[in-house]
Amino acid sequence: MASATKFQQFVEHAMEKVHNLGADTLKVLLTNTAPNAATNTVKADLTEIAAGNGYTAGGNAASTTSSAQSGGNYKLVLADVVFTAAGGAIPSFRYPTLYNDTPTSPADPLIQYWDYGSSITLADGESFTTDFDPTTGVLQAA
Repeated sequence: MASATKFQQFVEHAMEKVHNLGADTLKVLLTNTAPNAATNTVKADLTEIAAGNGYTAGGNAASTTSSAQSGGNYKLVLADVVFTAAGGAIPSFRYPTLYNDTPTSPADPLIQYWDYGSSITLADGESFTTDFDPTTGVLQAA
């Protein structure tokens, strides 16, 4: 199972109204370079894999299943995001990374990434699913 790490700047961005997680466009991009949770703040800080063969620059949109609080606890639940190689291999990646594609200042703020422990390469026709847990959600705040 992949381990999740939130970007430290996400907390400040959340408190300063940069994010509206229930309405903004969230995306998952792929990188093979380890993100730095302490210093990376926006998508431009990351080295995204090359676009092509089924991978689109900027990654794939993540559909919000629910974004709500209950008893003072907020939970964001996203539908799984699937990447499928088509016409060739998708380059090696290890860190699917969730970011917000809506804000313009700062542009594309980072939220969280997952470390799969080793690099993954998708051969033509293979798929990779970023499996978001529907029970615990992508993130929670109390």
